[in-house]
Amino acid sequence: MRTGRIRRRSGSALVLTLAAVAITALGCGGREETPASTSGDGVKVTKVAIIAPEKANDFGWNQQGVEGVRSAAASAAAECIVQDGAGYGDITPILNQVAAEQPQLIFAWASGYNTVAPQVARETRIPTVIIGAGDEANTPGLVTDLETHAQHGSYLAGILAARMTRSGTVAIVVSAEDENWTKMSGGFIAGVRDTDPGTKILYVQIGQAGYADAAGGKRVTQSAIAGGADVIFGMGDGSSFGMLQACETADPPAGSEKVWFIDVIGDKTSLDEEGVYLSSVHWDFTSIDRLAIEQVEAGTFGRATYYLGLDNGISLLKTAWIPDGVWAEVEAARQGIGDGSIEVPLTRTEKDVQALLKSGE
Repeated sequence: MRTGRIRRRSGSALVLTLAAVAITALGCGGREETPASTSGDGVKVTKVAIIAPEKANDFGWNQQGVEGVRSAAASAAAECIVQDGAGYGDITPILNQVAAEQPQLIFAWASGYNTVAPQVARETRIPTVIIGAGDEANTPGLVTDLETHAQHGSYLAGILAARMTRSGTVAIVVSAEDENWTKMSGGFIAGVRDTDPGTKILYVQIGQAGYADAAGGKRVTQSAIAGGADVIFGMGDGSSFGMLQACETADPPAGSEKVWFIDVIGDKTSLDEEGVYLSSVHWDFTSIDRLAIEQVEAGTFGRATYYLGLDNGISLLKTAWIPDGVWAEVEAARQGIGDGSIEVPLTRTEKDVQALLKSGE
């Protein structure tokens, strides 16, 4: 079964629009001094802030989030407040502390903040970007949700994996039951099958929330390699360091010279000492963060969800290990997703992923 459903259309192609947004704007950060506007009158952004759950040196979600906000702030000549390592508990005190510094825009950089961050936004009147809450969370002038079309980037990774495997088996390794991980798992499965339906795909998970579990990442990756996988598609924040280490130290399956690692979100090329870091589904939030600032200033914040996709920040990292012919195939698929001739399935839950895996058996 061809899960990615490649459709070749005649006539005009449907253009896939990946980044929907808008914003209705805010106040200057004081509790009562300058209330957020819902009538279209924006304010000048001179200060933005991001609160991230882990340290911004993880080569992943937290680092990419902070770097994107910093870059966007610099382009607007605005100050950037970074509060990383905030954890996953109740961050109300941290939000209040940041709000006291009167930024005009806050990025609450974890889905676990989706209850308290909108509450504090209503109290402080400071526009806030939240993660993965759905369209219903959008509030003109106060709250905008950010989502991803991550499955499109992982479809490209699936093509790469299918072309680079020598054992005929690849593996998906995830750190947790996370919607972005399930989206990317489905896209990867489709990319592999549309490229080589005969490739075997393994799926393993560390646990419910093993994002930072490097030891667990190494352990489950080793089990996938023992099952014959010579390409690992790993999703895990801090746990991905363990996944990479497992690939570096592995005895490759029969017929393979090495075990390749395909990463997500960040770029660990500088850490690759054994030549196994094949690529990454890279996320750059700078474009969306700039848009948030612009729309706060325009008075249009909070009217629609932001989507990170192939047209505004998601890409497949090209490394020296990828043959030119394979990269040309990846680029062709990227164009196909963009013009609508390639449809990538959307798998929002692990149950969806398992059903997609079974459909190809």
